[in-house]
Amino acid sequence: MAVLTTIGIAHTAISLVALGAGIRAFIRYKEISPTTRAGTLYIVATVLTCLTSFFIFNHGGVNEAHALGVLTLLVLAGAAIASRKRWFGRYNHRAVALAYSLTFFFHMIPGFTETGTRFPTGNPLYSSREDPALVMTIGVVFAIFVIGAILQLRHLRAAEGVLPRVRPRMPAV
Repeated sequence: MAVLTTIGIAHTAISLVALGAGIRAFIRYKEISPTTRAGTLYIVATVLTCLTSFFIFNHGGVNEAHALGVLTLLVLAGAAIASRKRWFGRYNHRAVALAYSLTFFFHMIPGFTETGTRFPTGNPLYSSREDPALVMTIGVVFAIFVIGAILQLRHLRAAEGVLPRVRPRMPAV
């Protein structure tokens, strides 16, 4: 079993903060949003998780996990820019929320991989990163993400319907 380095311990602790904040945001607000304290904490901790991951070379160098960190940072940046630029018009809020939710799914991939290939000590759940059971687990987690994303989008659409609509004034005839 590989021993965690100091950076590995810090990385793991920060990622657990991100996951906790993300779960709180989902439960309380049904989305991760930078306009909430939980959402902001999630985003900051996720960025720090990605940055610290770049200094971990468990498997002999740069690998898929590092690429996932880059992808996560790109999705976070895209969501932040899209929320300001309104790239998706009236669907912008939903697209941004979905992007933040996608980054939460990204946390699950190395989370299950690293935890499952290390624990329980002496007899890990998965034999390697290529273990078919791990691939199936990630597939199930992805299916849960898709179901959650559909429910989230339905909730956001319904919540947007509750907002008062401003009707254009009819000109006097």
